Amino acid sequence: MGCAKRQLEDNNAAGFIMKRCLLVLLLLGTSVVKGEQHKNAYATMMYVGTPRDYEFYIAIRVLFKSLSLLNVEADLVVIASLDVPLRWIRALEIEDGVKVVRVENMDNPYKHQDNFDKRFKLSLNKLYAWSLVDYDRVVMLDADNLFIQNTDELFQCGQFCAVFINPCVFHTGLFVLQPSTIVFKDMVRELQNGRENPDGADQGFIASYFPDLLDKPLFHPPPNGTKLDGTYRLPLGYQMDASYYYLKLYWSVPCGPNSVITFPGAPWLKPWYWWAWPVLPLGLQWHEKRRQTLGYGTEMAVIFIQYAIYFGIIAMTRLARPSLSKLCYRRSYKSITLVQNILKLVALWSILAAYITPFFIIPPTIHPMLGWPLYFLGSLALCLVAINAFLLPMLPVLMPWFGIIGVLIVMAFPWYSDGVVRALCVFGYAFCAAPVLWKSITRIMAGLQVSLEREGFMPRLGESSPPSWFNKLY
Repeated sequence: MGCAKRQLEDNNAAGFIMKRCLLVLLLLGTSVVKGEQHKNAYATMMYVGTPRDYEFYIAIRVLFKSLSLLNVEADLVVIASLDVPLRWIRALEIEDGVKVVRVENMDNPYKHQDNFDKRFKLSLNKLYAWSLVDYDRVVMLDADNLFIQNTDELFQCGQFCAVFINPCVFHTGLFVLQPSTIVFKDMVRELQNGRENPDGADQGFIASYFPDLLDKPLFHPPPNGTKLDGTYRLPLGYQMDASYYYLKLYWSVPCGPNSVITFPGAPWLKPWYWWAWPVLPLGLQWHEKRRQTLGYGTEMAVIFIQYAIYFGIIAMTRLARPSLSKLCYRRSYKSITLVQNILKLVALWSILAAYITPFFIIPPTIHPMLGWPLYFLGSLALCLVAINAFLLPMLPVLMPWFGIIGVLIVMAFPWYSDGVVRALCVFGYAFCAAPVLWKSITRIMAGLQVSLEREGFMPRLGESSPPSWFNKLY
């Protein structure tokens, strides 16, 4: 009995010691986590409400993972609206090590302006960057930035610093700020007072709030690592517009480091879209960053399913052919003519749909080397359906297919001397291909007319029709 009691006391003591050790470890772990808080931060914003929310979510993750690979000495922060899906928030926090700050969407008082673009309705959430007062400096970023090298020296800049990629207006795709509750409240008050905003978005408001930046000195990081006071213009190398690259097909930015590429152009030619390459040659650099960091696992299941469907369609078109005879079996010649015209229109729309449909169902952020082959396979499969359904000549129907492959090869040719020569070659190819395309259209119409008038395809009233299996099998 005494031995059992001593054993119980020993177990209780061991349990007490274990609990104390766990408590100490927990406290140490908490202190370590707190110690990892940096004085500076790279930040971006995330909100939902547009058809492109998922694409920008992927872009933000690639942006921050690429910054992690550059070993930046700063926190990574996402200013996320309250309606951002929780699964995205968990992925950012757990998988990417990002600190997420949840905020309410800031009301946009300029949304009724005549020139207002609805895409930017919630872009004023970017002003929340001034509320991140736990940090000395914040580099605020748009998702379409591509970092080439570490830019931690930006944290030495003053209270506000930005790049002029436009000769007269600085760009808000990347700027440095010193968080301040006073400045943040003043900005909110200016919003309520209706400060002038040319575009109704963050770009116009922030440019209006700092109107004298063009006259400020150029930022040069102090060699001793101290932080500057005041406002400064950043060298162009911190926001290299991709358009400069496409003129020369190489970077020729003489001032400042060539550190960050931005893509401020057309919204449907952002670098993460598979169709943006080779229209934008730099798209491969962005996808290489994604391949190194996030990967493409989330889209691969959809890609494999689409490949299987298209191969199945091609196999079926080799075995069976749809029959349109019943649609054309009418009592009068006039009605047959009407049906022929309708079928011609349906055939042309079917060919057009064969080239357009695969474009819209491929995951938009997949790698171009996966997206383009899938597009060509899908358009080929659907073209074969139209060819077999309407007994069309194969080569004219597939001529646009070969033409698209040709234009991609011309654009992706890697040995152009500059962007002007590249543009001229693309124009020359289009000029030479246009007559061939027109000839293909005329041959399609002629072949369609022949197939509609063929006796086996269009039986006239009172005449015997071929067996049903004739229209289904070769």
